[in-house]
Amino acid sequence: MTKLRVLSYNVHSLKDDRRSLAAVVRGVAPDVAILQEAPRRFRWRQKSADLARDFELVVGGGGLPALGNLILTNLRVRAVESWNVQYPLTPGRHMRGAAFVRCRVGRSTFVAVGSHLSTDATERPSQAELLKQHMDEVPEPLLFGGDLNENSGGAAWRMIADGLTDAAGADERHTFPCAGPRERLDAVFADPRMTVLQYDVVDTPEARAASDHFPVVVDLEFD
Repeated sequence: MTKLRVLSYNVHSLKDDRRSLAAVVRGVAPDVAILQEAPRRFRWRQKSADLARDFELVVGGGGLPALGNLILTNLRVRAVESWNVQYPLTPGRHMRGAAFVRCRVGRSTFVAVGSHLSTDATERPSQAELLKQHMDEVPEPLLFGGDLNENSGGAAWRMIADGLTDAAGADERHTFPCAGPRERLDAVFADPRMTVLQYDVVDTPEARAASDHFPVVVDLEFD
């Protein structure tokens, strides 16, 4: 059996305390970090590489082509293929997308997916539907980490979660905003071929200084 630690984290476009952000991620020591609001504009490749170095990780995929969704791995995990999805642009809204990275650890292969859905309730379901279509095409065990911009029970949330395991289980701890948590916008969903060993929301003074979202950490086990 293969064990894997996954971090999903909206890093708030790196607007907050960068030192605290690095400390939080290094403290978690994830095998896979799925980031939202990562570098996506000028010099995004270098900025992504710098961020990965701060986290003691390497870039697996995403970035500008995934519109700010970035997937990092440690050296235990090898990224063997990556691809991206971009959602149709609604006039007046931000363009958004998703990152996919096929990874190998030991003899096991899995696909990590990250996305940050729209803040607009009328736009989110169509984005979730398109994302789910691409996720359903993946034959390997799949894990998804993202900021859904809605709480569990929402239409987009239900669509993405269909057929997957919400790693939180009955743990409905809020992930946003750090200054006064009142919503669970951030989630990790795991393929049913994966077993969730542990789920956590990192709420520490450093995490409150690092971003406006708390990071979600999940330990998984699979063949």
